Amino acid sequence: MAKTEHHDLVLERTLDAPCDLVWRAWTDPEHLRKWWAPKPYETIECEIDLRPGGAFHTRMIGPDNFDEPGSACFLEIVPHEKIVWTSALGPGFQPNTPENCGGLAFTAIVTFEATGDGRTRYKLVAMYKDQSDRDTLEAMGFHEGWGTVTGQLEEVAQQLGETV
Repeated sequence: MAKTEHHDLVLERTLDAPCDLVWRAWTDPEHLRKWWAPKPYETIECEIDLRPGGAFHTRMIGPDNFDEPGSACFLEIVPHEKIVWTSALGPGFQPNTPENCGGLAFTAIVTFEATGDGRTRYKLVAMYKDQSDRDTLEAMGFHEGWGTVTGQLEEVAQQLGETV
């Protein structure tokens, strides 16, 4: 897991699923609900308005009475290549409240690149405003959590391929 100079956390993986199916698993609320929360946690709500300024809302619950809604805003969409979103803003580029962004706002850049052999190079860069926020999220298990859900994303994309 690489670290950049700008308070970023980075996760990179090559997923054993074609880029179009990984994209579909990421951008369809029905499919995102299946992988977004590390099991045994669940995503019980998901709204995706896939356009700049569009809403990205999820609600996760867990067996330990965890109940976390999250509201964000899409900033940039390049179909099948890139999604940029931020929890610092809500739909329509409106400022978000700390409660709606889990208390620590960040911006995520997710890229998808076909490798030419039916697999996808997947990269998530999470950018934080300062080293303190970055370190807090890393200590909370950023790499383990995002690593787990990235594996779950891969499984959902593979299942989509089996149904085609």
